[in-house]
Amino acid sequence: MFKMATSFLHLLEPERAHEVAVTALKAGVHPRPSGRDDDNLAVDLWGLHFSNPLGIAAGFDKNAEVPDAILDLGFGFAEVGTVTPRPQEGNPRPRMFRLPQERAVINRLGFNNEGHAAVLERLKRRRRRGIIGVNIGANKDSDDKASDYVRGLEAFWDVASYFTVNVSSPNTPGLRGLQEREPLEDLLGRLSEKRKLCAATGEDKPILLKIAPDLDDAAVQDIAEVCLAGDVDGAIVSNTTITRPGVQGRVAEEQGGLSGAPLFELSTRILAKFSDATGAKLPLIGVGGVSSGADAYAKICAGASLVQLYTGLVYTGPGLAQEIKRDLAAALVRDGHGSLADAVGSRVADYSA
Repeated sequence: MFKMATSFLHLLEPERAHEVAVTALKAGVHPRPSGRDDDNLAVDLWGLHFSNPLGIAAGFDKNAEVPDAILDLGFGFAEVGTVTPRPQEGNPRPRMFRLPQERAVINRLGFNNEGHAAVLERLKRRRRRGIIGVNIGANKDSDDKASDYVRGLEAFWDVASYFTVNVSSPNTPGLRGLQEREPLEDLLGRLSEKRKLCAATGEDKPILLKIAPDLDDAAVQDIAEVCLAGDVDGAIVSNTTITRPGVQGRVAEEQGGLSGAPLFELSTRILAKFSDATGAKLPLIGVGGVSSGADAYAKICAGASLVQLYTGLVYTGPGLAQEIKRDLAAALVRDGHGSLADAVGSRVADYSA
């Protein structure tokens, strides 16, 4: 039934299909896998216990409408957002485009979201336990983008399991400039000060940096050094790409970030390079082109402790999490790893070449 539903959604315009899928999840129309996760898939990071390493990437649930439904699908964690201080509509439609032959998507959404207040209210109403990250960003017309991130940290401190600082979306003008050394040092320094104030009266929360795949070796090294020297607990590698690896045709010419299968090789290489640049001292989340257990396992071997996906759901449907977990557990047994942690970074050299 759910495979048929996925096929039906592909008859709709991409953004409309996404809205229908979120509505279905809100109504409880989704698979509900039973049973507990394989013990070998458990991950302990940042004081958090993940029953499995698989999460939904930001962009799927921008406004925190269905984080609990995502967990019910079998994911170990969910990330909502990107959320900006003020609501914004994003770029004009159409702004999402499927490339079915390549199992890819191009989007130029532009941080469309309902803003801090609306998202915070939804997260406050949650009753289910589970790990929910909040991806924070800056408004397009903000004069001081760094201050928007600081506001996001403060706003969601009591409800977020962790924070993702998104400085790598290609769809907000000037945003990727925050990945450069001096702006990044300033941003992370300001976040560190706010973090100290927020944690003074309660528990601390991990802060992760999400980077682009379109970085040269020097940029990777710079960001790695800034992260290691700064108040950062991990990184998410990577966001969408402005390049078009292996993609041709009219749709490929649309502006925006490319996600899905064509991003896999590029994002995995940057993941491995970043792991190498940090000396494997910084826990990483691998994202980009994951649609199978083999893909997830490759990210882990390339240095990721956790893995996220989004576009894979577009083409495979809501049963994907269960399929990946089954195949991932089998891969660990096949290669003689007693736990997922044993496999992390086991083939960094192969993927960073």
